Amino acid sequence: MADTLLDDVGGLLRETADQVVLPLFRKLDDADISEKAEGELVTVADRRAEEMISAALRRLRPGSVVVGEEAVAEDPALLDHLHGSGDVWLVDPVDGTSNFAAGRQPFALMVALLTDGEPAAAWVLDPLAGTLAVARSGEGTWLDGRPLWTGDRTPALGALRGAAMSHALPSASRALVEAGGARLGELLPGQHCAGREYLDVLTGDQDFVLFWRTLPWDHAPGSLLVRAAGGVARRFDGTDYRPGDGGHGLLVAASEQIWTDVREGLLGAA
Repeated sequence: MADTLLDDVGGLLRETADQVVLPLFRKLDDADISEKAEGELVTVADRRAEEMISAALRRLRPGSVVVGEEAVAEDPALLDHLHGSGDVWLVDPVDGTSNFAAGRQPFALMVALLTDGEPAAAWVLDPLAGTLAVARSGEGTWLDGRPLWTGDRTPALGALRGAAMSHALPSASRALVEAGGARLGELLPGQHCAGREYLDVLTGDQDFVLFWRTLPWDHAPGSLLVRAAGGVARRFDGTDYRPGDGGHGLLVAASEQIWTDVREGLLGAA
């Protein structure tokens, strides 16, 4: 992997984890945790990490715009930049905040670069595992510096293993998914950390993951990582996921065949 930008941002995420995030893990006081919206936690680690990452990204690409999860909580109009021109960074400073705040793992640091509204590069770091995945659109995905391809995975339906955030689904879809899970090898409840779910699809620990909520900072990085490795990230109706499209429901799979099999097995769709 010889790409200065991929190395620079990957190094930034490791540095932020080492200097800001990990020193606060399991050391937060009650005053360090608050709700930015009902049921949505934020910690001092989220805010400090986003400040550090955002400042560095602006230096890397002068004139670029940073759309961070915590900044959007204060100013939702920042999301309009996802449909604009030029370079836009999406930042999730601590993905899996509920885990982090409770002193649990996993959690991740994630960044995606959009150019003229299209995903161009992505980074996901699990700082406790030390795992870093990076991707450049049209060029590939690297996991801990090694090129990765998942597109030729074709396990049988009964051997498929993956996660479904079924608790968040509408009742009709939830019933389909829960019934369909019996046709698969193993249906997991999810880890409350989208970044780790995407990494597990890349590593082969999971073959797929199904989400309902699709906030752009949660899914723009991971979806590009999976696609650039030969996988698929599509809405339930088969349309490709696009950051900021405002939809719900996302099925991500390591290969085209797995996506087709899981969609039919869990959602009853051909």
